[in-house]
Amino acid sequence: MALDLYAGIPVSDYAAALEWYERLLGSPPTFVASDTEAVWELAEHRSVFIERCPEHAGHAMHTIFVDDFDGLLARIAERGLGPVKRETYSNGVRKAVYRDPEGNEIGFGGAPL
Repeated sequence: MALDLYAGIPVSDYAAALEWYERLLGSPPTFVASDTEAVWELAEHRSVFIERCPEHAGHAMHTIFVDDFDGLLARIAERGLGPVKRETYSNGVRKAVYRDPEGNEIGFGGAPL
């Protein structure tokens, strides 16, 4: 089964969110769909997007699993962002949670050490 993921993050302040997500994800958007929507392709057929949608802002919760968990967190820290919470689950899986200025939660997960 082919699978595409297009995960949305509603925001009220599009300009501020655009700057924050560029810092978190380390690049400008892959493309700008409209003057209120920007898209980052994280891997082939797997994208996240921000969209100005004030009535839903602050309620997104996404977790993205990565191969180089520690390296990614270090690169994000170099861009001036730190996680609001770090967890290690009983099976050793690690998670770092970031919250954008509107409260949307973006977590990164990584395999046990």
